[in-house]
Amino acid sequence: MTAFAFVFPGQGSQSVGMLSAWGDHPAVRATLEEASAALGEDVARLIGEGPKEALDLTTNTQPVMLTAGIANYRAWLAEGGAAPAIVAGHSLGEYTALVAAGSLTLADALPLVRLRAQAMQDAVPVGTGGMAAILGLDAATVREGCAKAAAESGEVVEAVNFNDPKQTVIAGSKAGVEAGCVVLKALGAKRALPLPVSAPFHSSLMKPAAERLRERLASITIQAPQIPVLNNIDVATPTDADAIRDALYRQAFGPVRWVELVGALKARGMTHVVECGPGKVLAGMVKRIDAELASATILDPVTLAEVKTLLA
Repeated sequence: MTAFAFVFPGQGSQSVGMLSAWGDHPAVRATLEEASAALGEDVARLIGEGPKEALDLTTNTQPVMLTAGIANYRAWLAEGGAAPAIVAGHSLGEYTALVAAGSLTLADALPLVRLRAQAMQDAVPVGTGGMAAILGLDAATVREGCAKAAAESGEVVEAVNFNDPKQTVIAGSKAGVEAGCVVLKALGAKRALPLPVSAPFHSSLMKPAAERLRERLASITIQAPQIPVLNNIDVATPTDADAIRDALYRQAFGPVRWVELVGALKARGMTHVVECGPGKVLAGMVKRIDAELASATILDPVTLAEVKTLLA
């Protein structure tokens, strides 16, 4: 049988109507109803109608991306798809992976990620933090450039998302990120693109948010995953509840080690990596990280059928 992993996307892949292609699919409808009950609002309407400005608010984006990822995953299982050998998620997507693996319930995870989003927004006032994608430099050079920019400016700027061998995202104070972009361009970056985000995610400036998250995590039941969950912060598969809580806590202010994570999937024998959820961002990253890995996406009935054929 084909050895395959499922990976779940994070913020940035959301769009109004991102579940519309499923129509009235029972698994998708049930997931939307469960999400609406957990959050006390009409999640189906928010996803289906927007507006985009509301969908793009961090406090909405995180729970709706979790909902959409699980809706796609449940549709896959309902249509006879086999469970993956291992799951992972990019940043927020790690929570989706934990729900898919039976470690967290959707009803617990949704308010948790909303709190995570609010805590992240509260930690750094809008307009004072920033992020930028650095293209065309290896990760080591980006780290060196950030350290140089931080030392020269006295500001915070750090490498936080290692997305593929030639794309690393930096984050920190607005001035720190601006200084980092200048230094990294001088070091040979092809582009330094400011990202339209409301907070410097995964940087040390998120430590206050992580502390609030840790408090909430302490009160939530976490089961041993029924499918191994490869995490972002350690590229490891903890099964103990406290170890999972600690990894989620540290993930909030630590880097997303996606390049290493994809390498670890291959090292564990995976030949196919399937992105489950809206968008095709992770599938593209997988191709750029390792062309030997087959990548695909499940985001509607058509792509689900294609993946079933691919994995047969």
